[in-house]
Amino acid sequence: GRGDVLIGADGASLAAYRSAPAGKPTAIVQIAHGMAEHVARYAHLARALNAAGYAVYGGDHRGHGKSAGVHGLGSFGPGGFAVVVDDMAALTKVAKQENPGLPLVLLGHSMGSFASQLYLLDHAGELAALVLSGTAALDKLLEHMMSSGAAPGLNVMNAAFEPGRTGFEWLSRDEAEVDKYVADPLCGFELEPASLQSLFGSGDLGRSDARLRHVDKHLPIYVISGEFDPVVGPEQSFARALIASYEAAGMSNITHRVYQGGRHEMFNEINRDEVEGELVDWLDAVLR
Repeated sequence: GRGDVLIGADGASLAAYRSAPAGKPTAIVQIAHGMAEHVARYAHLARALNAAGYAVYGGDHRGHGKSAGVHGLGSFGPGGFAVVVDDMAALTKVAKQENPGLPLVLLGHSMGSFASQLYLLDHAGELAALVLSGTAALDKLLEHMMSSGAAPGLNVMNAAFEPGRTGFEWLSRDEAEVDKYVADPLCGFELEPASLQSLFGSGDLGRSDARLRHVDKHLPIYVISGEFDPVVGPEQSFARALIASYEAAGMSNITHRVYQGGRHEMFNEINRDEVEGELVDWLDAVLR
């Protein structure tokens, strides 16, 4: 879709994108991308959502993609990870102003799903539904990384897939997608230490904060996991820990879809059409 400037929470100029369906949209899907990537990688998903009647919005998080100019690639700047969440709320506001009265769904992948967990604490009232892809209880993921003896970051994720061809086998079974990621200068970098610290520093806030109890108990939540995604943990344990916390807070409308053989990026996997089709079916059902 066409690029635009989003004025971020602290006045920073960020890159934002929108794409619209052919007819009048029925709802909005806002995409929050993952670490060391950018929202243009979701073009295939955006087209599938547009074809189903959804308007799609997404921004490059600060430190990422076309928004990297603010503080440099890999840096959130002084505001840290909290400002990434504030930027997402700013984009929600724009999307709703441009589409008055339409329900909005937030879809967060990986780091974008961690930001979405925090968004839920202050902005749950904006949402008609929440989709989390490649997600985890952040504290469990960090614990696991620390116990492996490696510094947290993308570098520890490929362990189960070594010896690998590229070091990014954990992303997808689709070698062409992995190669595109590796060749992309705006993908695969490490976050600078202060930014990584501010991300993992939010710890278990996304699942232990008292504000979770105020989230609408019927908010539809869809968790999308690959069977072999290192982020979701062995046997989905980190994803399950997050879901258990949501259920403990009273949320009762949670669907967890695990794709057999899938890795971290289910929207770039060999069965992406199935994944997108089932997402659209779920959205159509819960937004009815």
